[in-house]
Amino acid sequence: MKYLILVSHGQFAEGVKTSLEMFAGDAIKRCFALCLHNGDSAEDFTKKVTAFLQKEEFKKEDEFVVIADIIGGSPLTTFLNVFSENGYLANSVVIGGMNFSMALTALISLDTMPKEELVKSALSEGEKAIKQYEIPQNSVDNEDDI
Repeated sequence: MKYLILVSHGQFAEGVKTSLEMFAGDAIKRCFALCLHNGDSAEDFTKKVTAFLQKEEFKKEDEFVVIADIIGGSPLTTFLNVFSENGYLANSVVIGGMNFSMALTALISLDTMPKEELVKSALSEGEKAIKQYEIPQNSVDNEDDI
């Protein structure tokens, strides 16, 4: 089985997961959000990740796509340390720079692509989603049309 785990500072991962629920149907059952909340220490987050892994019934052969807000940030590094200690890191791929398009692509592709291909697709969709919105010139005069 393949799972998507969102990791972030603040409530970002929880917010992305909440939005994914609107689009993902039953696939959302394989998506988890772990957040380092304001005021929590790395030790607090280590305990949260440890409790999460004890609660879920992952198997050693399960695969994981981990998407984090920032590569190198303390939520991701802490998560990966605990994940590694529990023997799951070898079956994982990790992406940084989380956005909604990236997470949605990863989630809906869990059953249709190998995790390495899924990462390429998620990164591509995440990059495509980043652009400046061009305001049509006629809309500047009439903001109600936006």
